[in-house]
Amino acid sequence: MRRAIIMIQDLVMVLVAVALSLILSQSRLSFEALSYGGLACWTLIVLVAHLLFRYCGLYNTVWRFASTPDFFNILKGCGILTVVLYLTSLAFRFSFQPVAGLNERQFIVFFLVSFTIISAPRLYYRFLRDGASWRILRRTPGDAPIRQALFIGRLSEADVIVRFTRTAVPAEYAIRGIMATEGDAPLGTQIQGVPVVAVRPRLVDVLEEYVKGTENLDFVIFGKGVEREIEDYAELVRVARHSGITVVQFSGLSELGQGGKLVLDAVEMETIMRRSAVATDIERIGTFVEGKRVLVTGGAGSIGRVLVKRSLELGAEAVLVADNSEFGIFQLDQLLEDSERDRLTSRIVDVTDRRLMMRLVKEFEPAIIFHAAALKHVPILEENWEAAIETNVFGTLACAEVAAKCGVPQFLLISSDKAVDPTSVLGITKRAAEQIVASLHEMHAARPPALHGGLNGHDAVGRNPGTKFIAVRFGNVFGSNGSVATIFQTQIEAGGPLTITDRRMTRYFMTVAEAVDLVIMSAADAEQRQGADDYAIYMLDMGKPVPILEVAETMIRMAGKSPYTDIQIRFTGVRPGEKLHETLHGDNEEVVKLDTAKIFGLRTEVLSWPKIQAGLTALQAALRDQDKATALAVLTGVHEALNTPDRIVPKAASQSA
Repeated sequence: MRRAIIMIQDLVMVLVAVALSLILSQSRLSFEALSYGGLACWTLIVLVAHLLFRYCGLYNTVWRFASTPDFFNILKGCGILTVVLYLTSLAFRFSFQPVAGLNERQFIVFFLVSFTIISAPRLYYRFLRDGASWRILRRTPGDAPIRQALFIGRLSEADVIVRFTRTAVPAEYAIRGIMATEGDAPLGTQIQGVPVVAVRPRLVDVLEEYVKGTENLDFVIFGKGVEREIEDYAELVRVARHSGITVVQFSGLSELGQGGKLVLDAVEMETIMRRSAVATDIERIGTFVEGKRVLVTGGAGSIGRVLVKRSLELGAEAVLVADNSEFGIFQLDQLLEDSERDRLTSRIVDVTDRRLMMRLVKEFEPAIIFHAAALKHVPILEENWEAAIETNVFGTLACAEVAAKCGVPQFLLISSDKAVDPTSVLGITKRAAEQIVASLHEMHAARPPALHGGLNGHDAVGRNPGTKFIAVRFGNVFGSNGSVATIFQTQIEAGGPLTITDRRMTRYFMTVAEAVDLVIMSAADAEQRQGADDYAIYMLDMGKPVPILEVAETMIRMAGKSPYTDIQIRFTGVRPGEKLHETLHGDNEEVVKLDTAKIFGLRTEVLSWPKIQAGLTALQAALRDQDKATALAVLTGVHEALNTPDRIVPKAASQSA
């Protein structure tokens, strides 16, 4: 109905344009306007105009979002119509008889008048929808107040954001000023009526002046990727938060058909660190996960939780969470949409319970197991070494053997950089877990006959030759349970002090989302590899190590405080098992660059399964005797055995040597 009304309006405007062109040019036609010939002439003009306007796309545009190309279509339609009418008049003049009162002047006036009066209603409507007048007319006394914002970013993005904040119904934001990241931006000019109030390099100074003189500023909105474009990003965040102003980042638009909504994300610590984000091959990981049944051990933990949610987002047929934390499973359930919960099953189970894990895997029949279940707090595990060995070593062994016996196509261990040259209980148990997985991987590649005589009477291998075992090694993850970022945040909220073991300490950092996508990408890569190019351990590119002191100082500034003045930083000394600097690979490991960005293959030395089996048997005896010294000696001996002559060297390494 709306389109029909617009069409009728345009046709009426064409007739009005004809009349006005004759009146303005003071022309007198040689025939009566309301005669049969005149009515036939007007009908023909209306029909031709309608067909031309449809051809030029005048009725395919939502005029609330019209732009220059849409008005060019009107110009094109009116121009073609004028030419058609002029040529028709010439043909009529030479074929039949000339019409008095018509010449080129009338057609020029017709073109100008028709374009003007057809464009005017659309332009006025667009002005009302974009301008403050429309919001004033639509607002009611009960509406929430419009929040005032500054935008910091590129002018091209500012144009989009200003437009969509004005078309939003109900209106939520109003951009009061633009701070341009381009150094050559025209200071003092306006974009859709909003002034450019600052340009680089004076962004921080102007923001400080602006927030001091403004009581109604609610938001500072950063553009996409600004954290990588300007060095003062962290300081801008600090200035805004110190003044009680919310800091968000523009990431896109949604609900275009309902008025235009901005998608604004909270600015977190992982953004402040300004490490280049990993570009994820969504198509590849989506193809890998879509339609699969996925089991995530430790699925209620920080890494496992994101693995679960990401698998559901990528179209997994079903996801099973195996975790021993009831509260963790409850928290996970609260994060999911209703449509995602329908494909999720959760079971409270300890991964060391081989019998229960076997039953779950047989019933669920997963295509891949992401083994994220682990204990990982370095100082705590130094005292609770039995739990660390049970979960990190024997839990991994149980899940891997269950995967093999049930014919699960792929098993992936989430490992840690602490497994490299380990100095802690956590590191040495993670290294042992890597060796279990790597040894099973090598046995799969060699396809030996099944070996028997495993622990507790279980078949030591007894595995389907189709099972592929891999481990993925990476460093610290921002925001994970017990990570330095969450600890610092808690200490800042308490007023300090922030505690750091040593001012020289550094760590590798990656966002949870990046780590999870790369873990899935590693699984997708491993699925396609065979023979010499097959890798048991993958390593993620973590960038450069970041000083922990820098993380602490940045987080304090983000909270609107000053380090050492408002919040103190205290150095407590290195704790048992901690290193000053972590590494992602050992000296005896060869790092191989793959076609997939940010993922490397590791050619590493692997112990034979009989030697691992002997070590696990001795380790189990030490646990029964509660003999910590022997248990750690066994684990250390397994690690040191990698340098002995009877180790297995992966095929690829031996061939390259």
